[in-house]
Amino acid sequence: MARRPRVFAPQVLYHVIVRGNHRQATFRTPADYQAYLERVGRYLQTCQLRLWAYCLMPNHVHLLVETGAQPLSTFMQRLQQSYTQYFNRTHRKLGHLFQGRYKAIVCDKDRYLLGLIRYLHLNPVRAKLVKQPDAYAYSGHRAYRTGQATVVLDPAPGLAVFGGVAAYGQ
Repeated sequence: MARRPRVFAPQVLYHVIVRGNHRQATFRTPADYQAYLERVGRYLQTCQLRLWAYCLMPNHVHLLVETGAQPLSTFMQRLQQSYTQYFNRTHRKLGHLFQGRYKAIVCDKDRYLLGLIRYLHLNPVRAKLVKQPDAYAYSGHRAYRTGQATVVLDPAPGLAVFGGVAAYGQ
């Protein structure tokens, strides 16, 4: 039976989760993380989407994405396909890198949003990769702590929901 197509609506927030096939590492080196983030930035711009938060873990990815002119599926297809080709070429691998279809959970901008951003940014601490979220380079936490935009993330909309940088820090 064929999969049902995803529903598209602009200005909807999605918590996107992508896992490595068979729980394998999807990022082996710092260059892999950078290659993924470079692609995120490129396809956010071409698809006119906004990234609210993210966390790249060794074997999975969390993105909090707001749709715009293009559907989320277009962005994800371009991102995942491009990164998989990079990874397979770089690490001399063949086949699928990611496990099945990505999960996309609609996020309520009022109730669920603050907890979700905290969850994403604290994920490396919970996984015992670092002791403090500031020490993890592959999440949006640092941008939220400083209020400074990066190539992939402008924390201003998320910080406005929190009530500013100081409120986010608490």
